Amino acid sequence: MLDIAEALHDWIEEGRDFAVATVVSVGGSAPRGPGAALAVDSEGTVIGSVSGGCVEGAVYDLCVQALRDGETVLERFGYSDEDAFAVGLTCGGVIDVVVTPVGSRAPVRAVLRSALSAAARDEPAALARVVRGPADLLGRALLVPSHGAYEGGLGGHADLDRTAAAEARAMLDAGRTGLVQVSQDGSHCPGGVTLLVESNVPAPRMIVFGAVDFAAALVRAGKFLGYHVTVCDARPVFATRVRFPEADEIVVDWPHRYLRRTATDARTVLCVLTHDAKFDIPLLKAALCLPVAFVGAMGSRRTHEERNRRLREAGVGERELARLRSPIGLDLGARTPEETAVSIAAEIVAALRGGTGVPLTDSTAPIHRDAEERGGSAAA
Repeated sequence: MLDIAEALHDWIEEGRDFAVATVVSVGGSAPRGPGAALAVDSEGTVIGSVSGGCVEGAVYDLCVQALRDGETVLERFGYSDEDAFAVGLTCGGVIDVVVTPVGSRAPVRAVLRSALSAAARDEPAALARVVRGPADLLGRALLVPSHGAYEGGLGGHADLDRTAAAEARAMLDAGRTGLVQVSQDGSHCPGGVTLLVESNVPAPRMIVFGAVDFAAALVRAGKFLGYHVTVCDARPVFATRVRFPEADEIVVDWPHRYLRRTATDARTVLCVLTHDAKFDIPLLKAALCLPVAFVGAMGSRRTHEERNRRLREAGVGERELARLRSPIGLDLGARTPEETAVSIAAEIVAALRGGTGVPLTDSTAPIHRDAEERGGSAAA
């Protein structure tokens, strides 16, 4: 639901009644993941999506019905072997969707208002909602900020709220959205109550080193992918707002010095486009020791070999060198800065999502793979 937080926040502030359908879990080749949402207001206006079009009509009808009767419902949609055009996912996947009415008098409205407001301000917080369990708990919600007390309540056993808040905060700390199972008595043992926890965390960072023409195109690609993009270059004549109007930050500093003082985490992407040894070597020596998601460097194969030689001389080990994506980008035959940016963005997505980079036409692997199938972690 938080993926359409800005629009829903406007609806609540305008006093609209609406129902929101949220993907709870997926299986197989489902097009969208947990947390994806579609909402319908009392006038029939629709925002968002839960399936990329496969079951939107049926989910729309469920939202209208929820607004009418005020009941939260959980519905499963999957492929119909008998009729591929029946209500279902013709791509072969299965999704569970929870539909929650948010009328003016709905008990959950106050909590959702706070959650949407926090998301609109880009404040870290987790929204936990009961999606499976006793009928009187279904749809109830808790808002758990990164610090401080939680808001709202799930009802039931006195310890249930405290346990749900602890589980939601753990999910928030990991930046994850997904399901958590707890017992009705408030113990952490699975059983009885299933929560959908949606984490709102700041956008992951992309730091582009080197204020070159290729960087301008990569900034646009990074923004499109949802990154908070920083451009860093030691040369003030090149690192300017005029050249990079879409960057979130422009930093004039030696790249390695900036990297050492700025915050990075396991979602951070580092793209080194300078291909100048006096910048590259100290920068990559620092970068390859950080627990970031991706480190890539631009340059020809000859540049790559020379750079690796210099890095080894600087004390970088083979384990660290194996993390370096160089030359950066997938082989798309790219020539222009824009084409090159697409090739770099494609490699980043493939690296983080466990993709192979080969055409889907030539692959028999599942198009959509979960964390276990791709050998990564859900937080990645």
